[in-house]
Amino acid sequence: MNAFARSLLASAFVVAASLSPAAAEGVLRISEQFGTLYIPFHVLKEKKLLEKYAKEEGIEINVEWRKLSGGNAVNDALLSGSIDIASAGIGPFLTVWDRTKGSVKIIGAFGAQPSYLLTNNPNIKSLKDFGPNDRIATPAAIVSVQGRTLQIASEKEFGEGGHTKLDGNQVSLPHPDATAALLAGSTEITGHLSNQPYQEQALKNPKVHKILSSYDALGGPITPTLAYSTIKFRDENPKTYRAFFRAFQEATEWAGANRKEAAEIYVRAEKSKLEPAFVQEVIENPEVRYTLVPLNTGKFADFMFKTGAIKTKPGSWKDYTFEELHEQAGS
Repeated sequence: MNAFARSLLASAFVVAASLSPAAAEGVLRISEQFGTLYIPFHVLKEKKLLEKYAKEEGIEINVEWRKLSGGNAVNDALLSGSIDIASAGIGPFLTVWDRTKGSVKIIGAFGAQPSYLLTNNPNIKSLKDFGPNDRIATPAAIVSVQGRTLQIASEKEFGEGGHTKLDGNQVSLPHPDATAALLAGSTEITGHLSNQPYQEQALKNPKVHKILSSYDALGGPITPTLAYSTIKFRDENPKTYRAFFRAFQEATEWAGANRKEAAEIYVRAEKSKLEPAFVQEVIENPEVRYTLVPLNTGKFADFMFKTGAIKTKPGSWKDYTFEELHEQAGS
């Protein structure tokens, strides 16, 4: 895409954000995706925390939940006014933050959880072993948090400028479908950059093994997925925004302190066939941390700026988050 086309696209994003119909105070449309990352949302729903804090704000709350897969779909819904609270990976978030000139910001993270790159091909031991016919599933090829993580890992593996080496191998597939394809072993999908609990489920199969973790690529824990909204929505609906933030905060803290019950809530909410004990084991992984505060997102921003995926380099993680988080030790 040339510079003129990028400029037009950026302008279109800004116009869309400014013209999106504003929801009335007390009306809230929220997107969610797949995986145990979203346990705080399940807790929030089951314990009626939005209703609790809306009442304290003196309003009634009317909530609509929408299941979307992939950052592009989520961003389109946010900018068109179809949703008020988006949830997607740090890659898609930084894209929309950049293209709307900072009019979209993070409300809070869903916690730190590792994502594993898995394969069902016994001959693949590292990124260098993926051939031209191997396909690696991510929720949204290249632009999702998994897609960008694969680029970061590729640059570490292949050297400076090698981040695009496996771009042609990426295909878009929701985590449940990608897991099924990997386990079936009968398609071109030989790799999946997954998330919990799908990666642990896949690793129960002896034909599947792990190549790397997102923590390896980023040099430590990362909060890969975040809830975000427009400044416009926050300014025009302060009571609704505060009710959501307080509910999200309590749900996150509760999930971290009550992982057995959180696992049970996840199974009920997702109508999952997984045993609650298995989900509990997954989220009791010492690498899992429930926190609203973004971690290691600055590394993503630096990488995306360096590779031209975004045009604006944030000075700090506080540039793209709302002020409720700023007293915390984020990154």
